[in-house]
Amino acid sequence: DRSSAASDVYKRQVYMAETKNIAVLFDFDGVVVDTETQYSVFWHKMGVDYLGMEDLESRVKGQTLMYIYDTFFPGMTKEREEITAGLDRFEQDMSYDFIPGVEEFIADLHRNGVKMAVVTSSNDKKMEAVYRAKPEIKSMFDRILTAEMFTASKPAPDCFLLGMEVFDTTPETTYVFEDSFNGLKAGMASGATVIGLATTNSREEITPLCHYVLDDFQGFTYDKLTELHK
Repeated sequence: DRSSAASDVYKRQVYMAETKNIAVLFDFDGVVVDTETQYSVFWHKMGVDYLGMEDLESRVKGQTLMYIYDTFFPGMTKEREEITAGLDRFEQDMSYDFIPGVEEFIADLHRNGVKMAVVTSSNDKKMEAVYRAKPEIKSMFDRILTAEMFTASKPAPDCFLLGMEVFDTTPETTYVFEDSFNGLKAGMASGATVIGLATTNSREEITPLCHYVLDDFQGFTYDKLTELHK
C-alpha cells in the first residue's frame, strides 16, 4: 500500500545517506586480477613434488603463505626456502590481467566517494611484483592491506574487520568481494554483505557461502551495489 511504499522510500533515503560512509573491501587474486588459475598450477606442483598430494592447490586458496607453511610444511625449513624462492620467481613472471569490468566498477565507486581497500592474504613482496606489472593498482584503492597486517588467516574474519576499523565503518555499511571458499567464509564471519565472484569456483559451489554472486564486474555499478543488502 501507499504508506508501506513511503516507508520503503524513507528507509532507502536513510540508507543512501549512510552509504557516504560505506567501505568496499576487495580480495585481490581472483577478484581484482585473474591469477588463481596460475597459482593453482604452482601449488599443484609443490603439493605433488614435496608432499605427494594431488589437491594442495584447492586447500591453500585464500590462505597466507605462513598459514600454508605451518599447516602443510611444518618443520620443513629447507623445503620452505626452496618453495619461497620458486614462488618469488613465479610471481615475477605472472600475468596480472584485470577481472572483466573491475576497473570500471572501481572508477564508479571513486566517483561516488566510496572508500575502498584491497584485503589480501598476499604478502608485501608479492604485491611489489604486482605494482611493477600494474603500477596503477596503487592509486585505485585507498588502502592495500596485506598478510603482514593481520595474524589469523582466512577463514578468520580478522582481515576484513581490520578493513572496517581502518575506514571506521560497520558490518552494516561494508561490502566484501571474494572468490575463494575461505575468503567467503571470512567475509560472512565479519558480518559484512558478501558478494561472491564465480571466477575461481562455480556459482553453485559459492552460493551457500555468500549473499550474492557475480560472474564478473561487467555492468556492475555503485547504484547496483547499494541495492544489495544481506
